[in-house]
Amino acid sequence: MNKHWRIILVIFLAITLIAGGTVFAAKKRLAFGGGPVGGTFQYFANGIAILLSRNIANLEVSSEGTGGSAENLKRLNSGDVDFGIVYSVDMWLGEKGELPRDPRVYDKVRPMAYLYGAPAQLVVLKGSGITDIKELEGKKVAVGNAGSGAALSAQRLFEATELWDKIDPQFLGYSAAASALGDRKIDAFWVLVGYPNASIIEASTTNDIALIDLEKSARESGFFEKFPAYSSTVIPAGTYKGQDQDIQTFQDSTIWCTRDGIDDEVVYQALKVVFSPEGLDHMVKAHRAASEMSMETGIKGIPISMAKGAQKFWEEQGIEIPEEIKAR
Repeated sequence: MNKHWRIILVIFLAITLIAGGTVFAAKKRLAFGGGPVGGTFQYFANGIAILLSRNIANLEVSSEGTGGSAENLKRLNSGDVDFGIVYSVDMWLGEKGELPRDPRVYDKVRPMAYLYGAPAQLVVLKGSGITDIKELEGKKVAVGNAGSGAALSAQRLFEATELWDKIDPQFLGYSAAASALGDRKIDAFWVLVGYPNASIIEASTTNDIALIDLEKSARESGFFEKFPAYSSTVIPAGTYKGQDQDIQTFQDSTIWCTRDGIDDEVVYQALKVVFSPEGLDHMVKAHRAASEMSMETGIKGIPISMAKGAQKFWEEQGIEIPEEIKAR
């Protein structure tokens, strides 16, 4: 190779390297806070990260395992991750500095979209004669593990109905509670999780069970006014063995969030990809709870001001944004 061609080759390689470097520099790399390995949060984080990386030019999103909602809230607030999944109530309390045993204010987290709900479900034996939450006075009620989201939600409702000091709360996990109900060691047990729930199915295999309407007590006690991040929902008839009618209850909402400072256009494009017909089909394949995702439920359960890119997207879909959650 003569000197002339060597010079041309060197120039060509230099241009290629510079161009490659430019492309590399232009590519955005974002982190998505999910949850524990094998948990629903992580399935959603993985599913969304794959969609965004495949469908948005110059964007690469990687999902990260985390401790779940509260950790994601804190990491989003500090800018350690760019997207994350957070429970609605955690977000609402965090913005006010009212998380349990944590007075810090987490006000740099911006919701984007509703993913799925975790309904409260209160189970009793069908022959117990208990048909209303008020009839649990003096009874043993398993409310979930101490410090769990289930136990906290139970305490909030029982306090709102002035029953917390009148029941005997048992801090049992779901499966242990199902066994205890079957052994008549407790009178009721509470879960806060998507349906159908394995522990309730377990309880129904050896006993006739019933679910208690919680929405009426929540509404009449002012619970929704005190905790507006909770929302009404229905557990459809036939969800569990022997459940022949819809059960009214309330739920915490699982919300896809971002952080202050992220590019509004990235948020807009991300929602456009995930809430397309192809995106929703992909998400249902990632986890069946994603069947709740839709244009109609897109802002359900959002308790605080959303991201600007999210507001632009939802308004384009004809969704009316309440003043209290509009971007600021």
